[in-house]
Amino acid sequence: LTPDAFRILNAIAQAGSFSGAARALGPVPSALTSRVRQIEEALDVLLFDRRSRQARPTAAGAELLAQAERLQQEMDAVVQRVKRVATGWEPELTVAADGLISHSALMDLCSEFFAQDPPTRLRLREEILSGTVGALTSGKADLALGAILEPSSAANLRAAPLGQVRFVSAVAPTHPLARAPEPLRDAELLRHRGIVVADSVQTGATQSFGLLEGQQTLTVSSLRAKLDAHLRGLGAGFLPEPMARPWLASGQLVARRVERSTRIATLSYAWRADSAPGKALGWWLDRLARPITRRALLEQRPSVESCPMKRPPRPPRLPSSRRIAVI
Repeated sequence: LTPDAFRILNAIAQAGSFSGAARALGPVPSALTSRVRQIEEALDVLLFDRRSRQARPTAAGAELLAQAERLQQEMDAVVQRVKRVATGWEPELTVAADGLISHSALMDLCSEFFAQDPPTRLRLREEILSGTVGALTSGKADLALGAILEPSSAANLRAAPLGQVRFVSAVAPTHPLARAPEPLRDAELLRHRGIVVADSVQTGATQSFGLLEGQQTLTVSSLRAKLDAHLRGLGAGFLPEPMARPWLASGQLVARRVERSTRIATLSYAWRADSAPGKALGWWLDRLARPITRRALLEQRPSVESCPMKRPPRPPRLPSSRRIAVI
């Protein structure tokens, strides 16, 4: 079982036939057939069902292919560690950012990172709630920004405080709750649809905040979509105060006091501690240690591309010596 053998088996499974895999890989079908038979004889199992012109993985073949993907990821991780030891720079760095993180500030950080002309490829992932830490613990990310759960309790993770974000209950001025007496009680909220963001974690327990049991919901995949739904009067719920602030100031959203206490999310940034950070991760950790960087990442700038309503005025740009990009 070599990387080349796994490549052949995977190509046959994807193509659905030996001839299709041969066209993709180059060797003649008979050569692939001979190679697969050698693997099957060594394992003493049948990997493909050849009773028709198609080649479909057997149960054993499907299990081998699933494990092959995991083994390939482990081998890639070994290669990356070797290269990092040799050069000090990671071949690739993946940053998982929660939807609460300012997209503009994150792009400013990326711009400053690329100004160093590093050999590292940068990959960004947008996650929600548990998905932020989940991307880190599953090995899909090297750095997590905006982790809501305390990630230091997880194995092989280190974390540091990023800051706090206050949430505000907000509805469109045309929504019935905009005229209801304050503070809004749970019984009143239950009569109206709640706008919620789906937790992006793929497996395990998910998180939910501000949702009442039995409440009708509209579930969206991002905070930007949630803001859009609030502006259209599709429901009620909590929004990050920095994101809602310009819309509250323009009157397109109305803040409403609720009977329950105000929500405040305490966020962290986290990274895996199974090895010493490379130069790329070290650069990001150095920037995150600066208070101005952490504040900028939690200060949302207005952006609702899909909303047909008039956008609130953008704040004036700061002089170049004070712009967020210089962090």
